[in-house]
Amino acid sequence: MQIVLLTLFPEALEPYLRASILGMAQAKGKVRIRAVDFRDFTRDRHRTVDDRPYGGGPGMVLKAEPVCECVEWLEREHGAFKKLLLTPDGSPFRQAKAREFAREERLLLLCGRYEGFDERLREELAWDEVSLGDFVLSGGELPALCVAEAVVRLIPGVLGHEESAVRESFEQGGLDHPHYTRPPMWRGRSVPDVLKGGDHAAIERWRTNEAGRRTRARRPDLIRPDLPHPGLIRET
Repeated sequence: MQIVLLTLFPEALEPYLRASILGMAQAKGKVRIRAVDFRDFTRDRHRTVDDRPYGGGPGMVLKAEPVCECVEWLEREHGAFKKLLLTPDGSPFRQAKAREFAREERLLLLCGRYEGFDERLREELAWDEVSLGDFVLSGGELPALCVAEAVVRLIPGVLGHEESAVRESFEQGGLDHPHYTRPPMWRGRSVPDVLKGGDHAAIERWRTNEAGRRTRARRPDLIRPDLPHPGLIRET
């Protein structure tokens, strides 16, 4: 997979792209990730990427020209990309979307700034628009990193244990079960006996029921009757 992040601040992205899961995935040859500064595609001596909005109002708006020319250059060089706008207007980014994007050969994410984009950029190119939530940031760099990591960790061979990616929150329709590690007793709190007993069927039932309990208590909005959801499994 190839991932390109279009940004005005590549220096803010590059350290994280070299670290942890994203860095390891690139070292394994599973993905290529690069940050591209679309300011390089401006045509004036001031390298202008924004301007005042028509009709007046506060703030500045990203111009369509440099972004569009950057995308077109990338697609001439590498082929068509699945293009994502990171914007409050977009549909909520969910784990199902991460799985969908992980099947793409090339993924391009545009990190917004200022008051938004010239609407003609949306009209000129075909985008999927995604949002990480109902809050406002100064730019799309942090959401882009979130999307990139959520996608990359689903690529086969990236994680050390393949089952890790399918036994997590949201993958089975709800939240994950609680986890414990050594020591067995810490500050008067014990690891549940079932996890120490070696009965794998009993452990699986406990995990399923605890995932259901946690989902019902913390995220009842995730419970859907059309899914084999842990929140719907009867406790034993």
